[in-house]
Amino acid sequence: MTDSPKPKIDLTPPAHTIKPRNLALGIERMGFVSLSHPVLMAIVFVMLGALAAVGFTRLKVDDSLSQLFRSDTAEYRAYEDVTRRFPSSEFDVLIVIEGNSLLERSSLEKLRNLVIDLQLVDGTRGIISMFSARQPPENGSIPAPLFPQHLPEGADYQTLIQKVMANEIIRGKLLSEDGKLTLIVLALDPAVMQGDKLGGVVHEVRQTIADHLAGTGLKTELSGVPVMQLEIRNAIRSDRLVYNTLGFVAGCLIAIMFFRRVSFMIIAAGPPLAAILLALGALGWLDFRLNMFLNVMTPLIMVISFSDSMQLTFAARDRLLAGDNKYEAFRNSLLIVGPACVLTHATAGVSFIALQFSKSDLIQAFGEAGLIATAVAMVAVLTLAPLLGVLLIRHEDIFVDRVKGVDTALDVLRWFCRWIAVLMVRRPGLYTLIGLLIVVVLSVGYAQLQPRYRLADQVPDRQQAVQASHRLDAKLTGANPIDVLIEFPPGKSLYAPETLGVIADVHATLEHQNGIGNVWSLETLRRWLAEKAHRTDVNTLKEYVDILPRYLTRRFISEKQDAVVVNGRVPDKDASQLLPIVSTLNKKLDAIRAKYPGYKISVTGLSAIAARNSAIMIDKLSNGLTIEIVFVAAFIGLAFRSFIVMLVSILPGIFPIVLAGSVLWLLGVGLQFASVIALTVSFGLGLSATIHFLNRLQIEDTEINPAVGVERATILVGPPLILTSAVLACGLAMTAFSSLPSLRLFGWLSAFAMIAALVADLFILRPTAMFLSRVARRLTSRSLTGSSG
Repeated sequence: MTDSPKPKIDLTPPAHTIKPRNLALGIERMGFVSLSHPVLMAIVFVMLGALAAVGFTRLKVDDSLSQLFRSDTAEYRAYEDVTRRFPSSEFDVLIVIEGNSLLERSSLEKLRNLVIDLQLVDGTRGIISMFSARQPPENGSIPAPLFPQHLPEGADYQTLIQKVMANEIIRGKLLSEDGKLTLIVLALDPAVMQGDKLGGVVHEVRQTIADHLAGTGLKTELSGVPVMQLEIRNAIRSDRLVYNTLGFVAGCLIAIMFFRRVSFMIIAAGPPLAAILLALGALGWLDFRLNMFLNVMTPLIMVISFSDSMQLTFAARDRLLAGDNKYEAFRNSLLIVGPACVLTHATAGVSFIALQFSKSDLIQAFGEAGLIATAVAMVAVLTLAPLLGVLLIRHEDIFVDRVKGVDTALDVLRWFCRWIAVLMVRRPGLYTLIGLLIVVVLSVGYAQLQPRYRLADQVPDRQQAVQASHRLDAKLTGANPIDVLIEFPPGKSLYAPETLGVIADVHATLEHQNGIGNVWSLETLRRWLAEKAHRTDVNTLKEYVDILPRYLTRRFISEKQDAVVVNGRVPDKDASQLLPIVSTLNKKLDAIRAKYPGYKISVTGLSAIAARNSAIMIDKLSNGLTIEIVFVAAFIGLAFRSFIVMLVSILPGIFPIVLAGSVLWLLGVGLQFASVIALTVSFGLGLSATIHFLNRLQIEDTEINPAVGVERATILVGPPLILTSAVLACGLAMTAFSSLPSLRLFGWLSAFAMIAALVADLFILRPTAMFLSRVARRLTSRSLTGSSG
């Protein structure tokens, strides 16, 4: 038995104006204003562009490392309280100096001179180094420096080095156990962190180090929050220029390759450019700040608007080839494609709304900015594409004569789309079942994903800060601070026996906690006085606290002396590894809380905040994504006024998410903030292909043979869908050039999800639509038959 020959599908657009079902409440008709008043609209866009340019200059960069966890929670308020009352780690430049010759006499001379000159750098307010250490006090006098003014030589110098290596204050804290690495902590003025002076101060610090240590063979790297923030700031600025430009160029090349005329490339690329300028200008006027997530807003605007701009341009081009003039062509393209454009922007907006369920102010701001940018992009596409069309296109008849018969690239895509359509509608039930099984299997892999967060992933990993932190992790138990805040009850002073007792107990608990090292507090000074000077009275302790520089005592004692901090360091590990350390420490502190009921003891610091909140926040974002899938599917079904359409959109919508999640699981990457946001946004963007196909299907569908409608819709919509998916993937993949690991992950994962969405559109959506359509028709037919009977 042979298959009957397939009927030839007529791809010629009808000559009359098409009036598709109203999916977008007529919002797409805003583009008609550009057709009727092109000069006026051109003037309006020029004026808006000027305002947007001013707004763009107002954009600032938020490079705070704590921005991801900024929220209105008790934990974050405690962290802010410690930062305000004990200005220490947030303003410390960590200078890591390493080398085999570190403790040689000539190296120490240069290191000491370096420490002196670093204090003269404008914008610094104090320094701590191994040269800060003192010898035990004698006869009640002020203790002499551990390093004398004139370093001894020979055997006396070796004796000095033995004292240095045995000194409890600096060993394992400022000097590694092997004597090959030292840490210098340079405190900056908080005012430097708020302005544009940070870059100049860090540059002067680097230059001072280079001048003093030249020829010593010592290797120097900088880390600490100020250096990390500066590297984040520089990366955001450079990345914005580099990968945004590359993404736009790639999109333009794809457009001109298939449109074959520069004018059509400008029509397709102009609205995205305008959308980027207008959206960023609006964000600037609304006082949004660029950060590691908002930095991807530009490529997201580009891909959202480029997708629908390409669809409108393709539709207008087809109408021109069918004999319409340019006004009729763009009017009909708005009527045919416009409703789907509105719906794709609406679903992208829903994706950004889903981010509002996060407790992170950063992620919420990203969602708000994305929603604003999506609205701006929709208006720019629907009004600017027809405006550019009527202004740039000339001599339509000459264009038609030149293009007909030489549309090779598009003909190849049409042939491929027809082959896919014929294959998929041949056995739709089987292919739908296969698609369902694949999604179920991939969902199992996605379910295995565990939350992951590391501070180093938020910082450029090709710069010094991360490398220096790794050395501190290896040699001095870590670079990331963890603090225990002790607040005194009313009536208790700093030197009360109970206060000193609780400080001593907390200090000891922190010291004995596995995974925490380099513990400092007032107890460090008290122990040193007791062991070296055999002085344990409170008056001596108070005397030495008063002798120490104010910037040093403020690191551990609040200005009003109503609270203290016990500070430790932890390595830069994944939050899942830090959380057991923080939880165990907190449980041990419960005994001290019970012993001293009036004292409030809290574990805080960026490491503790990250360990506690990252997994919870990522899980909530992942759960929000599940809610978003259901909500968006219902939204699409409501727009099309069809329960079947809602069911049709679910499988192709889920496929790219579970596939990308399974890849993350196989790679052992886990579910990070960047990846869950990439999947959330990509879900909304990936539905663009589904919506445009379903929109065309409801125009082309035939009652007699639904397969013909599916095939015709695929052939007409398939080429621009493939091209727009390529543009989406190119635009997002450009973030792979970023020096920020989180943005690289966001970029490649989003691009991968875009390609996966295209695969789902071609191989899952078509047979599912065909199969469910047949099922619905059969059920309707049986219902009618039963009623008549």
